[in-house]
Amino acid sequence: MEQATATGKTGGGASVYLSTDSVSGPEGFGWWGDMVSRAVMPVSMASEHAAHFKGEVTALELADTAFSAFSFSPMSARRTPNHIRTSDPENYFLFLVHGSPIGLEQRRNNVLLRAGDVALFDTSQPLVCDFQGHGRNPRVSILRLPRAAVPLPSDKTDRLVATPLTTRTGSGALLTSYLAGLRENAAHCGPTELHRLGAMALELAITFLAARLDTSPTLPVESRQRVLLARINAFIDHNLHEPDLGPATIAAHHHISIRLLHALFEEEPETVSATIRRRRLERSRADLVDPRLRHRTIGEIADRWGFRHPAAFSRTFREAYGISPTEARSALHDKRPCTPR
Repeated sequence: MEQATATGKTGGGASVYLSTDSVSGPEGFGWWGDMVSRAVMPVSMASEHAAHFKGEVTALELADTAFSAFSFSPMSARRTPNHIRTSDPENYFLFLVHGSPIGLEQRRNNVLLRAGDVALFDTSQPLVCDFQGHGRNPRVSILRLPRAAVPLPSDKTDRLVATPLTTRTGSGALLTSYLAGLRENAAHCGPTELHRLGAMALELAITFLAARLDTSPTLPVESRQRVLLARINAFIDHNLHEPDLGPATIAAHHHISIRLLHALFEEEPETVSATIRRRRLERSRADLVDPRLRHRTIGEIADRWGFRHPAAFSRTFREAYGISPTEARSALHDKRPCTPR
């Protein structure tokens, strides 16, 4: 994604943040349209707020896919056959709604999506999208799915566009949870880990669509293992507060042996136990330097993230960051960094 003349910054080498903050008046709306055309697909846009349009996006480039979170003033977008002839990246996009309602029309399907809903759209077909206001800016996340990387019958997959896709159970709940965790923790991941996490996101999305089609994606054994690993990573993130979280608990929940669990992590940067410990420490460190949580004691924060014994927590924290939890909290005032050694 190009920065153009708007505010932009890179976070941790993994994500890019762009906004219209430094673009004045109507120029912001024009810049936003150019950015969307490059990052997603060419469209024509209209907005009653064009004179004072505001928008921001955080984009995360991953292996064979990309995940982006958008927030912007109400507007509408239209993709015509001429746009498609000019440029077609041949992608599907999964569309997750977080804010006000969004109307999506494609292939004679017409759906009004509300917060929590998910839908699919296709860059190779005309579409109309109406991002409504209702007192607050639309907020959406999109996951890019290259058509060539989706091993599902294209004629059947095309029927899913602009239809509501439930994510409340099964693979849908796992996918949305995984993407939320991915966006939150991308800054802590190196390039190798991000590559693996991107592959998992793509395969989780394929599994989710396959369930909607009542068919099985033709994924190789390695891909199915990565999907299982993604499920395990999401389970770890949701259960860090449990003191007993460990290999035995994780293996039992996923109906696999502890030996297979360890085998799944052999190609990962860390073992299962090291992964749990690192994520607990990262959450604890974030809480310690959060001004809104200064009323919580260090012991309460440690307990919140599954550290049963405060003394052990302090020792583990110092080993990881080179300073004690108390010193990390003090860094909030004197601006001393708290980074892993």
